Amino acid sequence: MTRSFVSRKPIPVRERLIMALDVASVAEAKALVEELGDSVLFYKVGMELFMSDDYFGLIEWLKARSKKVFVDLKFFDIPATVGRAIKALSSKGVDLATIHGNDAIMEAAASAKGDLKVLAVTALTSLDRGDLDDLGFQCDIAELVLSRARRALQIGCDGIVSSGLEVAMIRDRLGDKLLVITPGIRPVDNREDDDQKRAVSVESAIQNGADYLVVGRPIRDAKDRKAMAETIQTQIAAQFG
Repeated sequence: MTRSFVSRKPIPVRERLIMALDVASVAEAKALVEELGDSVLFYKVGMELFMSDDYFGLIEWLKARSKKVFVDLKFFDIPATVGRAIKALSSKGVDLATIHGNDAIMEAAASAKGDLKVLAVTALTSLDRGDLDDLGFQCDIAELVLSRARRALQIGCDGIVSSGLEVAMIRDRLGDKLLVITPGIRPVDNREDDDQKRAVSVESAIQNGADYLVVGRPIRDAKDRKAMAETIQTQIAAQFG
């Protein structure tokens, strides 16, 4: 029997779904949030919205509606710059934020985060073995993810972003101290044009030990978005029954 690593952290079940606001404008993002209503309590705001107008106004708007906010900008710069950026972000009431980089960058972010939880990116779920070869990484994907997760834990980051394919290994080797946020969640089979090459189902991600699941296109592109969000909420809740 496959070992289960279901999260026992005191996170409200309905907050474990993070909806990715991967849309082109703040107006479109607000309309989507209003459409989803109470079916989603946690939102990811990423690079696409950062290039639109009033990114931080959107964060304030979400917080005013008691939504939690995950800023996914994957900060990567010299350590002092990343530290200052994380410190500034922590004053805006953001709950989670992502960083890339080496030990010095992670240390700078961890020391400046305040109440903000900093997440180290391991390996993007859009990358496969061939992509890592192109980037010059000769190690196995799982070895790369585990190495970065171990360093993040030692340095003082709060968690990592990891494909659901590697979460069980992380839990087995490192325990449950790190928050694990898993993107690339697909409640149905991948479409041929899907760029998430290492996607997993809701059930697999939760059983493998993910604390939060990031879902974007399956909700955004659904005919009934709120119904799809509630379906995913039901799938998540069933793993904690």
